[in-house]
Amino acid sequence: MVTIQKEYLNALPKKVIDDLKKELPKDISEKKLQKILDECVATYESMKVDPGESVGLVSAESIGEPGTQMTLNTFHFAGVAEMNVTTGLPRIIEILDGRKEISTPMMDIYLAEPYSKGEDIKKIALQIKETKLKDVASEIFINIADSAIEITLDRSAMKAAGITDAHITKALSGAKAVAAKLSGDALNVKAKSKDLSINDLYKLKEKVRVVHLSGVKGISQVLPVKRDDEYIIITAGSNLMDVLGLPYVNPKKTVTNNIHEVSEVLGIEAARQATINEVFKVIESQGLNVDIRHIMLVVDTMTASGEIKGITRYGVVSEKASVLARASFETPIKHVLNAALIGERDELASVVENVMLNQPIPAGTGLPQLMVKAQGK
Repeated sequence: MVTIQKEYLNALPKKVIDDLKKELPKDISEKKLQKILDECVATYESMKVDPGESVGLVSAESIGEPGTQMTLNTFHFAGVAEMNVTTGLPRIIEILDGRKEISTPMMDIYLAEPYSKGEDIKKIALQIKETKLKDVASEIFINIADSAIEITLDRSAMKAAGITDAHITKALSGAKAVAAKLSGDALNVKAKSKDLSINDLYKLKEKVRVVHLSGVKGISQVLPVKRDDEYIIITAGSNLMDVLGLPYVNPKKTVTNNIHEVSEVLGIEAARQATINEVFKVIESQGLNVDIRHIMLVVDTMTASGEIKGITRYGVVSEKASVLARASFETPIKHVLNAALIGERDELASVVENVMLNQPIPAGTGLPQLMVKAQGK
């Protein structure tokens, strides 16, 4: 183990020290170690932010300028129907807006051994994929004369999905409002209440079509792929809570791109890191170079309250203490009128308000103030 002197332990963050201990060879000489540590301290000190530096403005420019060069398209995985991935600017926008409903929710499901080595990977993938009644039915139609829904089952689709007659009858018996009768390949579903209108029958048909039979709810597509030296399952759709409960899943590595789901299941700290990872992944996939500290600053602003708030008028902007700062973003008249009605006071403590009033901003050279004591007082 490399021993680092106390003065360096105080001069560098713990994370940097830990990384150095991992990377440095155990037999390094004292002279070389000291030289490396001096270089690290000098680099660390030069990277610190100066007092009064406009970090928010620099971050906004550093993310916004490359963001204008991003492509606006989405792409799909070859050979898999309907598995699209939102990328580029649309993905950045939905992350930073803090949207709860994202356009293409996805998961990377890592597996425990021996499944991560490829054993029974297709079987596991099919167990995860959600199967609904419509997926194993070749025909669904309304029988108006009998006020019933008649379904013709597709035996080959049932076999491929591992669905039995017992699965179907059990799933339908859970629905209290209907009575189901299975005869061969024909499934007859009737509502227990009588005198249904055609509109009610149609609604019943739509409900019966999406009855959950097996798999994880919300996972509509699965794609087993090999990443590095292990097999993982990429999904269209996300359900982090249920997936983490599966016995063959590695819960320490499995991730979703739905940051609100991460927040609900794992907490705000995990959601913060997931947001940073998602933004950085998009920027990196576009071949752009943005320092991660800029992204961290934006994400810290989004998650500082303990829940995810988007960079919108309803999110972080609505929580600003300054009236003029809120009014500068969107809907200025509303903010100014509301502030006037309650006699709100603006202390002009930030940059935006002072720019609006043509005053020196409290940043950079505008930060220091001179106090003079008059003679005789």
